Amino acid sequence: MPNHKTGKTSKSMTALPLKTKAERVRWLIEELHKLYPETPIPLDHHDPYTLLVAVLLSAQCTDARVNQVTPALFQLARTPNDMMLQPVEVIRNIIHPCGLSPRKSVAISELSRILVEQHEGQVPANFDDLEALPGVGHKTASVVMSQAFGVPAFPVDTHIHRLMYRWGLSNGTSVEQTEKDAKRLFPRDMWNKLHLQIIFYGREYSPARGWSLDKDYITAFIGRKSLLAKF
Repeated sequence: MPNHKTGKTSKSMTALPLKTKAERVRWLIEELHKLYPETPIPLDHHDPYTLLVAVLLSAQCTDARVNQVTPALFQLARTPNDMMLQPVEVIRNIIHPCGLSPRKSVAISELSRILVEQHEGQVPANFDDLEALPGVGHKTASVVMSQAFGVPAFPVDTHIHRLMYRWGLSNGTSVEQTEKDAKRLFPRDMWNKLHLQIIFYGREYSPARGWSLDKDYITAFIGRKSLLAKF
């Protein structure tokens, strides 16, 4: 079976069959490392605070659109102290292209104030304090913990949730269950890189729309049998 990134046949793909889930997981990790040896953080940022704001803006918005909006926002204010002094209406007008701007602008203003008043203007490096901030849920906190502070975490976005189901590694009932399954199946020291590799693969090879098994070679090779039976 060809590797669609290189056009060559991977030796690991000829070692059939992969009888156990552990074997499929090992093979999957190897393939993702070959496809994406480097995992640059998709959201442009300068520090933990600007990453936090960018991740908040990415809710129901593409990373590309966020990266188009944040330069103007961070030119206006790049620290919690500067941001809390800006009128919410000004923030809302800048971030409007990201969607949900009324709610996001208030959250950015309020979390900036809380960081100044309760955390000496610094983004806290723990889940409890992060998730207590306005507009910051578990996924956002996980992204900040992993990408800003290097703490092992497995943020589950729509790509990871979709692919873990397609690959038969999670039952797809909830993102919470998908996160638990991912953390159980993948080595902890690989979480921060793997979650980005899976996102990159989902965007490039296994999208929600326009999905083709001819291109999505990983799903074609290790995918859920009930799903593959439909093709």
